[in-house]
Parts: sequence; structure tokens; C-alpha cells
Amino acid sequence: MLHGQNADVVARERADFAAWLESAPTSPLGAIARQPIGASLSLGPDDADLPLTGVPRSQLDVQNDRITLSGPDGQRQVRRGVPFRLGEFTLTVDGPTGRVAVTVFGPTHPRHPAQYFPYDADAVFVGRLLPPDRPGTVRLLGLDGVEVDATEAGSVVVPLGNGPTRLRVRWLPTGGEESDLEIYFRDATNGNGTYPAGRFVPLIPVGNSRYRLDFNRARNPFCAYSAAYPCPAPWQGNTIATAVRAGERYAGGGLENVPASR
Repeated sequence: MLHGQNADVVARERADFAAWLESAPTSPLGAIARQPIGASLSLGPDDADLPLTGVPRSQLDVQNDRITLSGPDGQRQVRRGVPFRLGEFTLTVDGPTGRVAVTVFGPTHPRHPAQYFPYDADAVFVGRLLPPDRPGTVRLLGLDGVEVDATEAGSVVVPLGNGPTRLRVRWLPTGGEESDLEIYFRDATNGNGTYPAGRFVPLIPVGNSRYRLDFNRARNPFCAYSAAYPCPAPWQGNTIATAVRAGERYAGGGLENVPASR
């Protein structure tokens, strides 16, 4: 793809994300709480595990892989990742078996548009995906703060920093049978123009066993938008020893403590 065409695609992606961030009922800007459910979790009154103003006493129960919501209107099954309403709040339930959590979104959220560096054609690289040194899976937090079992996909090498830099790539589940190739990286802009904990960037297949890594697509984890989300730990080795001034920026206060590498 020509650089001009790629810049147009990135601009459309940013516009779509801005519209979603501004209006979606599950926009990370609207997240007000995220809490593990365990075997059960009560919601509603002030004495509930998770108080929600105006919501009658309700309860989320997890048994094996089945999640149910009980309340004044009876009982119904809740599907992972599918939003549902309780009073004026929107909720989603997600996470692997044994670590299911609920996220609560308020009826309104502050306006906080995403900010970006200017498009940089030199921040786009095409190459091969090298096989992983140690195939397997690892449990970690994804872009949206949801705990997932990610699969080691391999690594890519980019000419950044003091020389070629190798970055770990993982398959991150996106729901159902689908997964995305993602890289969670840190660079010299963290805490000085970008989010302190790091940013995610997708690795995109382009055919003939080659992949595009476009740092103009780098984006903040959801914890940059709301303290309700836990922040992913940096991936061991995925630190670029130079400033990557491409992709999403961050002007907020940031984290005082960054989790240990995984």
C-alpha cells in the first residue's frame, strides 16, 4: 500500500475511534468500576458489594462457565462481552474461567478526545514474523484491561533504537474464535508525550508471509481513559531505546507505578 493510501486508512480509523469514544455506552471514558465477581457479587444498594445508585438489589452468580443475573425481574443468563443494562448503567462481564469480572459504565462520561502525533511514513515497517523462542500461552491483560490467555506468536525486528530491535508478538483473543496479532511496547516517549505504561500496536498480515507494523496505529490501553481499568504490565524485552513519535499521545497525569514486566 502506498504511504498516501495508508495515511488515509489511518485517518479513517482515528475518526471512527473518536466517534466510538465519544458516544458508545461502553466507551472506556464512561467506565466507573471494574470488580471481580468470584462466585457471586451483589449490586445495587449501599450495602451491596458494588453499590449502584437507583439499582434494585441484584446479584451476579458464576457457576462453571455460566453467568447469571438475578433481580426483581427474575433470573437471566449473561453472555461474556455483551452489554446489558441495570437502571441507568451499562455493564459487561468478561474474563477467563475463574477470573470473571464486571465492568460498569455510567450514563455520561467526560469529553476527552484522543490525541495523535502527525502521521509519519517512516514509522511503517514491513517484514517477516519470526517463530517464537518458547511457544505457549501466557495470561495477561489486553488493551481493554481484560485478562486473557494470549498465545506466543513470535517476534518482529525493526530498525529503531541503537540498532535492530526485536519485539515480541502475541495472539490476543478478541472474542469468540477470533484473535489479533498485537505488540505491547514501551519507548522513550512514555511519560513524556505518551502513556507511561506503554502502548499497543497491531501487526497486520499483507501477504507472502509478510506483515506490516505501523506505529501510526499505536494506541493507549484503556487505563489511560479511566482508572477503573487495571493497566497491562510491560512485555519483557519490548522496549525501544528511542522515541517513537507516532500513534496516540497522552497528556494526562499517568501512573505513578508501572507493573513489572512479563
